[in-house]
Amino acid sequence: MKLDWIRAAPVDSLLKGMPALESGVRQDQVAGLGLNILAEDLPLPIAVLKVSALDANRAWMQAFVREMGVEICPHGKTTMCPELFSMQLDDGAFGMTCATASQLEVYRAAGVRRVIMANQLAGRTNLRMALRHLLDPTFDLFCLVDSTESAEALKATAQDLGLDRAVPVLLELGEGLARTGLRSPEQAQALARHICAMNELRIAGVATYEGVFAGDDPIEREAPAMRLLEETARAATLVEALVPPSAEPFMLSAGGSDYFDLVVDRFRRLQLGRPVRIVLRSGCYLTHDSGHYARCLERMLQRSPQMIRMPGSPRAALEVWGAVQSRPEPTRAYCTLGKRDISADWELPIPLWWRPSGQAGAPLATPQGWRVIKLNDQHLHLEVPADAPLRFGDLIAFGVSHPCTTFDKWRLIPLVDDAYNVVDVVRTFF
Repeated sequence: MKLDWIRAAPVDSLLKGMPALESGVRQDQVAGLGLNILAEDLPLPIAVLKVSALDANRAWMQAFVREMGVEICPHGKTTMCPELFSMQLDDGAFGMTCATASQLEVYRAAGVRRVIMANQLAGRTNLRMALRHLLDPTFDLFCLVDSTESAEALKATAQDLGLDRAVPVLLELGEGLARTGLRSPEQAQALARHICAMNELRIAGVATYEGVFAGDDPIEREAPAMRLLEETARAATLVEALVPPSAEPFMLSAGGSDYFDLVVDRFRRLQLGRPVRIVLRSGCYLTHDSGHYARCLERMLQRSPQMIRMPGSPRAALEVWGAVQSRPEPTRAYCTLGKRDISADWELPIPLWWRPSGQAGAPLATPQGWRVIKLNDQHLHLEVPADAPLRFGDLIAFGVSHPCTTFDKWRLIPLVDDAYNVVDVVRTFF
């Protein structure tokens, strides 16, 4: 990875969450400043990542892919943070997944060598921006296709750029009215025939995204997810039969952090005429969360008891801290964070910890009955019992459900130890 240009970037109070610093402080020098979140050395609100949780989540996923004989290509759009990508690649990731040509530019600037482009490339500039990187023989890019039009666009761009190798493509299966993708194995078979007649493209495998099904109950969502995985497996059988022999394994890829145990179980049972490479694209495992994915993990452990053998358990690494700035009614406190600072696209934030103003020691778990009921742009409405001891200046940490859209609200995020000392700072590129 090439991170020096990031680590050497200047840090100052123009970046949200950073205090007023002496001129010339670099990002890689912030850890040496002795800053602490609980001591309010940084302005609130502030998003943080707990290193102990990141380490636990990394170890857990490493054990999972090793035990199951699969690979992971994490979706980097979750964090868009090359320093976190580096951790994932150091852990043995197959590569990184991205969604847009602009995201790919960040990946390449940071030195990522293998990428799955998990959205169809459309538009002349997007196609050229992405495929031009294949002029570098040390770089691999896998592109999703779901139509003859998308395949022809890739072909035309490859010809225009003068690529001397075929573009690897994954045929995407998708759910009707929910996402991109071919709607049946037979459609995938027909598209495969079309691509096999091209010199500019080569079929590397099939892909899907099984996390598109709506509903709060993960059990109810399992049946349609399994149906889509079955369709993808059947498509793989039809498509692989058309692909010329190759030493490369045939890739079966699925994404999402909800059902990767089901993905592995179904794809491992598929028998093809060549070796198979199962590649998961989960992006949220690294930080986990305090809501949706926490519930998904509980269900996974019920569904797949063998997962209990993995060391430890994933836990939420991402927290957003704010302070009580007003309590005009006994049952309502207003805190210094809002939609600009923390996500609420799946559900409202979850109160985790609090620290009475002026007190020392570790933060306390928030009591039952504290509940976020609303977010404004810069205010969080916290409902509490009338006898709750909250007062002006108290600190409160909130967890998120689905971390992706919290990351994009922060350009710098401190890494903290369990005492909330700032041990590093990482940068996002949204």
